[in-house]
Amino acid sequence: MHNSLWGTTTISYTGCAAQAFLFIFFISAEFSLLTIMCYDRYVAICKPLHYGTLLGSRACAHMAAAAWASGFLNALLHTANTFSLPLCQGNALGQFFCEIPHILKLSCSGTYLRETGFIAFSAFALLGCFIFIVFSYVQIFRAVLRIPSEQGRHKAFSTCLPHLAVVSLFVCTGIFSHLKPPFMSSSSLDLALSVLYSVVTPALNPLIYSLRNQELRDAIRKMMT
Repeated sequence: MHNSLWGTTTISYTGCAAQAFLFIFFISAEFSLLTIMCYDRYVAICKPLHYGTLLGSRACAHMAAAAWASGFLNALLHTANTFSLPLCQGNALGQFFCEIPHILKLSCSGTYLRETGFIAFSAFALLGCFIFIVFSYVQIFRAVLRIPSEQGRHKAFSTCLPHLAVVSLFVCTGIFSHLKPPFMSSSSLDLALSVLYSVVTPALNPLIYSLRNQELRDAIRKMMT
């Protein structure tokens, strides 16, 4: 925001590290919470009589704490490891924020293999959560198709499909951005992928999870008028 307002393209080394840490922290917590929301929908639709037992207030608090704690540890691991590497190829990033793959391009050859391994491990963990989400939605859709009323099926699909679309966009663009082959790397492609998973996905959250709520829409309309 500072660079945009003042027309500059620089950031301090400490600021870059802080930005990378906060970005990884929030993006990790975001996906953990998306996975938890999928589990919430699965229990609500497929096991409604067990909802109070499986997703009580204590269980929700534990899952939320686990999401934030895992995001913090993941961010700390990646940031500490990345910024301990020596930068031998200048200090100009071909990106609009401090993204770790672009920082690794500036490090000495052979010194970034450990961080690349960490990125691959995180990507496979992300993929595992995505497979869990897809499996859960298969069960959800099977249960929804057994709902006798068309209105009930429409309500369930309108609740689940936007969430699945956002998760798919986030996972596919994020993993491809970090694990794509070197010969496919270009500044315009990297920029487009980064915008999709770091800007577009969070921007869709209010539309999908908040503005679809009738009571919230009525409150906003009342406040504006």
